[in-house]
Amino acid sequence: MSSRRMTTIAGSLVAASFSTVMILSATASADDEGPGSSKGGKAVDEAPAGVKLTTLLPEEISVDNGSQETTMTATVKNEGTEDSGKIRLWVVGFDGMTVKNVQGCSPIAEGDLPEGSNSGYTCPLDNLAAGDSKSYDVAATYDLNKTGKICLPVQNSDGSKTFWQQGPVPFGTTNPSPDAPATPLLLGTDNTPVAPGGDDELPKTGPGRDVLPLGAAGAALITVGAAGLWWSQLRPRQRES
Repeated sequence: MSSRRMTTIAGSLVAASFSTVMILSATASADDEGPGSSKGGKAVDEAPAGVKLTTLLPEEISVDNGSQETTMTATVKNEGTEDSGKIRLWVVGFDGMTVKNVQGCSPIAEGDLPEGSNSGYTCPLDNLAAGDSKSYDVAATYDLNKTGKICLPVQNSDGSKTFWQQGPVPFGTTNPSPDAPATPLLLGTDNTPVAPGGDDELPKTGPGRDVLPLGAAGAALITVGAAGLWWSQLRPRQRES
């Protein structure tokens, strides 16, 4: 077999392998970060020296058109040179996206949710070593007649500082497929409802978007370019046991 043909076959196998990984990313094991994107993410409060925390979400998810169910993997990473110490990851749903479960994490009490969100889970970590990552399997539902967004803040253990926040970033499609078994949604895309009767004025991302209130704490909000909305600080929460 010629070297050119061998190269072509090898390239095809690599492409097929990559596609398989993308499909399976939503069910990745807890410590397998899998492919993902930090789109819509930004550092907020200054992290401890040598600590650099970020998050990843899949570039694409798929929503079952019958059950409205979807799954994904949310990953927190420490790209710094020092251990993180105690931190927590929040996984919070907005609008059409409702977070139903995050493996190994606890539901956030309704009164503690950021204003405007409909659901959320808190995932405490005693430590994230330098260069390590931790991934969580997320189960959610998505009402395709609405926009849907998700937010991943990474905070210190009591929530008084937010070292990184991804979102609220939308998943959506501009080409809905109501007659198909499932609808693929892309990260960073505003959703177009699959049928008439959705919101007349859909929320938009980007510089012109209205900021979301954060509730009783009255924390300040800022809007940062095309990356979307950032919370400078979520409400301090009671220290986790």
